[in-house]
Amino acid sequence: MSNMVDPLVSRIGARVRAERERRRWTLAQLADASGVSRAMVHRIERGESSPTAVVLGKLSGAFRISVSSLLAMAEGAMDDGDGKEAGIVDAAAEWRDPATGYHRRQISGPRFPAEIAEIRLPAGAHVPYPAAAFAFVQQIVWVLDGRLTFHDGDETHELAAGDTIELGAPAPRAFANNTEQECRYAVILVRSEAP
Repeated sequence: MSNMVDPLVSRIGARVRAERERRRWTLAQLADASGVSRAMVHRIERGESSPTAVVLGKLSGAFRISVSSLLAMAEGAMDDGDGKEAGIVDAAAEWRDPATGYHRRQISGPRFPAEIAEIRLPAGAHVPYPAAAFAFVQQIVWVLDGRLTFHDGDETHELAAGDTIELGAPAPRAFANNTEQECRYAVILVRSEAP
């Protein structure tokens, strides 16, 4: 096992800490608001633990921002001194959920008015999010390859390649791949109002 810290995991931790501090919350207050243990929040902030998609959903819900927004802030060019031209997104900034194998790659940069991400959901994976993770955003899910079972509150939608679904009011949601093939989809998100 390597002692090297994944730079993206470290940036996610820094983003979680910055969001917590911006609200002047203690670790205990974020733990209470999110349902994530204080010890886990501490490990994430220090870059010692890669959060799962479910944990990111709980944290983003507590912050009243989307998971996409939380990860985009961490994945995006954090400073312009990295030698890249403005508007170029680092293709290596791909986040992998250690629990499900879910892969997320940011397509749009931090200056673009919509957040666009490509998701690869492995066969058999199921990723739930709380309703609060969808507050203050409008979102479309577009299935590019494979099949996606999308749970939107009490409704279930079976989506095939080419299908899209526009998400309405915040509700508990889950993305599931009940097939034996990977599912690839895009998430396009715009903020509807400031948190």
